[in-house]
Amino acid sequence: MSIAEAPHALVLAPMRAELRPVVRAIGGRPDRTGDVWVHVGRAGRTRVTAALIGVGPGPAGRATKRLLDAASYDVVVVSGIAGGIGPRVAVGDLVTPAEVEDLVSGRRFTPEPLGNHAPDGVLSTTAAELILDDARLREMTSRGVVALDIETAAVAEECEGRQVPWAVFRVVSDRPEEGLLDHAVFELLEADGSVNLVRTLRYVAARPGRVRGLAHLARDAAVAARRAARAAVEACASL
Repeated sequence: MSIAEAPHALVLAPMRAELRPVVRAIGGRPDRTGDVWVHVGRAGRTRVTAALIGVGPGPAGRATKRLLDAASYDVVVVSGIAGGIGPRVAVGDLVTPAEVEDLVSGRRFTPEPLGNHAPDGVLSTTAAELILDDARLREMTSRGVVALDIETAAVAEECEGRQVPWAVFRVVSDRPEEGLLDHAVFELLEADGSVNLVRTLRYVAARPGRVRGLAHLARDAAVAARRAARAAVEACASL
């Protein structure tokens, strides 16, 4: 990617816990882009706008559209966590896919190579569902899928419709076979990825034996979010 002027990157994070390490890495300050609250900072010579897009393909697509309607960017970058599947990735691994698949439509999108990470594998975006069925997971693995998320394809669709380059940096925070994430845990999240305290207290009261697992899941997610943010911001600095 050759950009003559100082480039401007847009980094998108679905959850607040994924946005915070991006904001710290760029020294971001609060600002507004159109009707969206953002943080603006720098990575090297690159100006970086970081924004929260919410959890799931619907919120992510709508937020991306508002941001791209309001300003121009040289590249859009998705930063966050993902669920890993198959033998090729472990918890803590960085995923920079060669393709992103919309699991509902079957459409595939191609990210822009950014930074020093070689693209590899397929990242599949689901319809805001948690997939734990072994047969489905094996079928996806056979097609080269290494990780799952619920936002990136929606961002990619908005970007490619406008011919805006985009990239994605996800770090594996959990794997189905660990048994730490189930449908009940998934439902503890709000639209911005924050944890609903009342639902969490009810979950813990009904399943006291899961407290250690929740703590493990939260710790791995926090570490993954920080690593994804670091990779995304370093890539922006390489522009």
